[in-house]
Amino acid sequence: MQNKNSETISDEIIDKLSEYYQKGIDDFAVLRATDSPYTMFQIEFVMYKYFNIVLNYDRGRFGCSILNGNKYLPLENSQKWYDKADMNVFLKELDEQIKLRIPDKFLEFYGWK
Repeated sequence: MQNKNSETISDEIIDKLSEYYQKGIDDFAVLRATDSPYTMFQIEFVMYKYFNIVLNYDRGRFGCSILNGNKYLPLENSQKWYDKADMNVFLKELDEQIKLRIPDKFLEFYGWK
């Protein structure tokens, strides 16, 4: 990962999220991106028109949280390090964690269940 900067990595992650979730995800914003003294950034986005999510990347470690006001509710994830992550597993686990918290009627209405 040392040869990739924050812009490259955040673009890769946004592309993977967009491809996996298609219409179930939108409103991407990359925040607090820096490459010095180390690579870190946040990506905020909306999932299933229901939750504001923040993905934090800090020196290779990454994960997601639900943004609830000024509090972050961390989401469980078995993939901790971006360069070793199986992104299919990461995206599937994120999907499961989010859908557990959304009413079935809402998901069915939009065709996400």
